[in-house]
Amino acid sequence: MPKISFVIPCYRSQNTIGTVVDEIVSTVTKRAEYDYEIILVNDSSPDGVFGTITELAQNNPHITGIDLASNFGQHSAIMAGFGYVTGDVVVCLDDDGQTPANEMFSLIDKLGEFDLVFAEYKNKQHSGFRNFGSKINDKMAQWLINKPKELKIMSYFACKRFVIDEVLRYPNPFPYISGLLLRVTNKVTNVEVQHRERLEGESGYSFGKLLLLWVNGFTSFSVKPLRIATFMGVFTAIIGFLYGLYIIINKLIINPAAPLGYSSTMAVMLFVGGMLMLMLGMIGEYVGRIYISINRSPQYVVRRTVGRGVKQDEEKV
Repeated sequence: MPKISFVIPCYRSQNTIGTVVDEIVSTVTKRAEYDYEIILVNDSSPDGVFGTITELAQNNPHITGIDLASNFGQHSAIMAGFGYVTGDVVVCLDDDGQTPANEMFSLIDKLGEFDLVFAEYKNKQHSGFRNFGSKINDKMAQWLINKPKELKIMSYFACKRFVIDEVLRYPNPFPYISGLLLRVTNKVTNVEVQHRERLEGESGYSFGKLLLLWVNGFTSFSVKPLRIATFMGVFTAIIGFLYGLYIIINKLIINPAAPLGYSSTMAVMLFVGGMLMLMLGMIGEYVGRIYISINRSPQYVVRRTVGRGVKQDEEKV
């Protein structure tokens, strides 16, 4: 019997995760040919979500709960869940009810032709800020990690087990799930599903967290930002050389009486100084991530797990 593994990172979802799980169970049990498991990962949420997860696991032997020792972020929490999957198909979705679990088989049934299927939302119910951030992320992903232009990347997706096995070979901190998935296979597509309003609360992604996510994705899977820095440095040097040549010609030939420009000198210094600081910061980001990876900083640390077939107080890095 083929088995579906559902992976759900949980944060501030004490009052919603039960509804999401109920919808998964009611949908998957309509297809008797499938077995299933649900892996719920508490990313050190400040509410009582792990208590809810524990109760769900006690009432349903198909549910495994994972409690992370600290807040490692959504992508690290997903990697933690991937480490526990035993199914032939893996489905990842959100804990807030916006990703329609009752349409899961629209994605799963498409896996006969493809290795990876992302949901696509015709009318997204995110805030204007989140939608704008998603568009920026989409454009940057096209250029930096070679995402196909027509492909939409969402947090709701289904894939074959071998894809996850390959993703789990990534040992370093700062995982970026979309980049890891796309470097495994090019047999990827979208399936349109409905996008819902959140059951309660609001998104935990602030502008700062979205910015960190972008930086994480692009520094982990591309050196193109460093190449941009090189080209900008060359361009600035050429502009500076041409401007200096213009000043010399203007002073010696065109207008010998022209005063030396203090303001223009300061403008050039500020521009060049800003460019240098930007480039150094970019290089420093790469060097810092190399340093952290060399020191084997963990993707995640599991404090405890609950559910059938797992040990209490188990640690997994």
